[in-house]
Amino acid sequence: MAAKLKKGDKVVVLAGKDKGKEGTISSVDPKAGKAVVEGINIAIRHTKQSQTAQGGRIPQAMPIELSNLAFLDANGKATRVGFRMEGDKKVRFAKTTGDVIDA
Repeated sequence: MAAKLKKGDKVVVLAGKDKGKEGTISSVDPKAGKAVVEGINIAIRHTKQSQTAQGGRIPQAMPIELSNLAFLDANGKATRVGFRMEGDKKVRFAKTTGDVIDA
């Protein structure tokens, strides 16, 4: 199945402790159905010091379910994403406005 949300998309969180927060997707794991959003779902990771890296308590963005994310359209509102054919090319579009997301 084609990916409705991709790396670099602006999204809003629909459910969970960060509900209502906005961010940009930094990575997507389609097999697990999760995505990492910058600044969202932050957890403290305790790391041991090594010769190359400083140890301590490091905040890290954890994956969040794709079903808990919604794409932000040009108006800044949450929208669902659909697919349609433009000529011979398949494109994503915002269901609220009908605008093409990636041309």
